[in-house]
Amino acid sequence: MPAITQVPSLASILDSGDSTMFAPPTKTRGPQGQLPFTDEMLRNAPSGDLFGWTMNAGMGWDPSKLGGKEVLILSTHGGLRAADGTPIALGYHSGHWEVNLLVEAAARELKGLDAVPFAGYCSDPCDGRSQGTTGMFDSLPYRNDAAQIFRRLIRSLPRRSGVLGVATCDKGLPAMMMALAAQHTLPCILVPGGVTLLAEEGEDAAAIQTIGARFAHGKITREYAAEMGCRACASPGGGCQFLGTAATAQVVGEALGMSLTHSALAPSGQPVWVDMARRSARAVLLMESRGLGMRDILTPAALENAMAVHAAFGGSTNLILHLTAIAYHAGLKRPTVDDWARVNRSVPRIVDALPNGPKHHATVQVFLAGGVPEVMLHLRKAGLLDTSALVASGQTLGDALDWWAQSERRAVLRKTLLERDGIDPDNVIMSPDEARHRGLTATVCFPIGNLAPEGAVIKSTSIDPSVVDADGVYRKVGPARVFVTEPAAIEAIKAGQVKEGDILVLACRGPMGAGMEETYQLTSALKFLPFGKHVALLTDARFSGVSTGACIGHISPEALAGGPIGKLREGDVIEIVIDRNRLEGTVNLVGEGGTVFGAEQGSRVLAEREPRPDLAPDKDLPADTKLWAALQDASGGTWGGAVYDVERIVKLLAAGRRALEG
Repeated sequence: MPAITQVPSLASILDSGDSTMFAPPTKTRGPQGQLPFTDEMLRNAPSGDLFGWTMNAGMGWDPSKLGGKEVLILSTHGGLRAADGTPIALGYHSGHWEVNLLVEAAARELKGLDAVPFAGYCSDPCDGRSQGTTGMFDSLPYRNDAAQIFRRLIRSLPRRSGVLGVATCDKGLPAMMMALAAQHTLPCILVPGGVTLLAEEGEDAAAIQTIGARFAHGKITREYAAEMGCRACASPGGGCQFLGTAATAQVVGEALGMSLTHSALAPSGQPVWVDMARRSARAVLLMESRGLGMRDILTPAALENAMAVHAAFGGSTNLILHLTAIAYHAGLKRPTVDDWARVNRSVPRIVDALPNGPKHHATVQVFLAGGVPEVMLHLRKAGLLDTSALVASGQTLGDALDWWAQSERRAVLRKTLLERDGIDPDNVIMSPDEARHRGLTATVCFPIGNLAPEGAVIKSTSIDPSVVDADGVYRKVGPARVFVTEPAAIEAIKAGQVKEGDILVLACRGPMGAGMEETYQLTSALKFLPFGKHVALLTDARFSGVSTGACIGHISPEALAGGPIGKLREGDVIEIVIDRNRLEGTVNLVGEGGTVFGAEQGSRVLAEREPRPDLAPDKDLPADTKLWAALQDASGGTWGGAVYDVERIVKLLAAGRRALEG
C-alpha cells in the first residue's frame, strides 16, 4: 500500500514553539566597497541602470566587477535538489530536473571571463505526466505563454548583451527557441538539456507508458509493471530516450545553428554535457564581440537545413508546429505543407532510432554515433545542405562540419559506442544507400481527402512494415469506431472493444475542442498491443514522436470548425491509402451502413450530413486554452504554427468592432 501522508497538528501550523527566532535584526552593515560609477553614468544613465547595480551588490556580487557584459541565462529548471542531488521537491519531469547544473556551469564560465551572469526561470510541464488527463489541455497553449514570458524576461534586463537558453523537453524547448528566435539583433545560444540514459535491464520511457493497456490485455503482470515502471527513467535528468518531440526539438535547434555543433542529445549529468554549457557561454561572448545576432543565424538557408535534418532523423510530427512557429518569430516565411512535402520527398531518412527502427537505438546512442553533425556530413555529401549558413560558433556550417569530420571528439565517441554497447555507429547513422538497402523510408506524409480537405499528417515511416504492401503502399478499408473523448477511446481499447481491422476515430480534440491535445495514450497502446498494427487512427488532435501504425493526426478542419471528421458515425466505411515512397496519401469516407460507394459519393454524403450532436468543447477546457485557440486560429491556425500573429489579430478585432457598431 502507498505510504499515508502525515497530517500536521493545528498547533504546529500556528507556531513552531521556538522562541529563539523572535529577535530578527532590522539593520545590517550592508555590502562594502564602491560601485564603479562614472560621472557620465550618474548624469545620463536611467535610474534603473544605477539601482540595478545597487541590487547586484546587495545580492553579493563584487561591486568592482559590475562593469562586465551582462548575460542572461534563461532555463526551464524545475524542482529543488539538495547538494548531493537528492530531491527536496520534485520537478514535473526529469527533463528539467538537472538543467540548473548547466546554468551553474555556464554562469561560472561567464563569471571567470569577467561577464556578469543573470539567471531566470520558467518551468515547463510534462506531456508524459499529463497524458490522458485534463493537464493535456494546457500543453500546447503553454508553449506560447512560456515563449512570451521568456521574451518579457529578456526585455526586462535592459543591459543584457546576450542570452543563453537552457531547455530540454516537449514544450519548454520550443518555447525557448521561439523566444530566442525573436531576438533578431541579440546574440543567443540554445543549450539543449540532453537525454536520460537507458536502464541496463528495463524498458525505455516510450514503452513504459503503455503498461496500463498491456496489463489490461493480460500481456504483463502487475509485478512486471511495478518493477519496469520504477527503473525506466534510469538517470535523474534529461529528456526521454526516444526521438519524440523533446529529442527532435534538440536536433532541430542544432540544425538551425542555434546550438553548438554536437550538442543535441548529450547524456544529462555527464561531463560531456556540462562541458557543452561552458563552451556555450564562451560562444555567446564571441558572438557579441563579432556583432552577430539571431538574424545572422536564423536565415532561410538555416530553416531549409533544419527541415532536411528533421527528415533525415525521422523526427516528431510536432516539429511541423514548432519549427513553423520559430520561423515566424525569426521573421522568416513560415514553411507550408508543400515545403515539408518537398523536403521529405528529397531527403532520405538515415537514422535508426527509437521509435522508428528498425533496430531502435536510444537517443544517447545516436549522440555517440555522431548526432546531428554526423547526419549533416551525409546530407552535405548528397548536396542537401546549404553550408554557407552561420552556426552558433560563428563559423559557417561547412567549416563546422570540416572540424567535426577530423575531430578527436568524433573518433573517440564513435569508438566508445562500439566498444561499450557493441553497436557500430554506421548502423545508427548510415549513408543514404545503406539506409535504402535496410528499408528505411521517408518520414512525413500529408494525406488529404474528403475527411481531411485541408490536410492531415502521418509519420509514415512508423507504419509497421508487415502491414504495408510490397509496392510500399499502406492500404486499409475498415469500419469507423468513433469517440469524442480520449478516455472513452482508451477505455474501449482496454476493454477489448476495438478490434483488428477497425479504424479508430477521435474527433473534437483539436484546438477548440481540447487544446489540440497529444494522444500518446492511444498511439502507444496501438504500438505495443499485438493487434494494434491492424488498427488505424484518425484524429484532429496531434501525436508525440512515438506515433506508430497508420496514425493520422492534425486532420483539418477540426470537428468544431465544421470539419468532416465531426460528421462521422459508428460503422462508416473509411479508406486509407498511404504511399510511403511517393509520400502521398488519401483518407476518405467510402461507405455507410455496410454499403461501399466510393470517395466521390462519400463527399456528397458528408456535405449533406449535420455535425454529430455530441460535439462540444471539453467540459474541463480552461478559459485560458479557449482564448489561445481563438488567437492561434486568427493567426493561421496549427498549419501556421499556432502562433499569435498580433497584426492579424488586431485587424480582426478592429473589423469585428466596426461590424458590431454598424
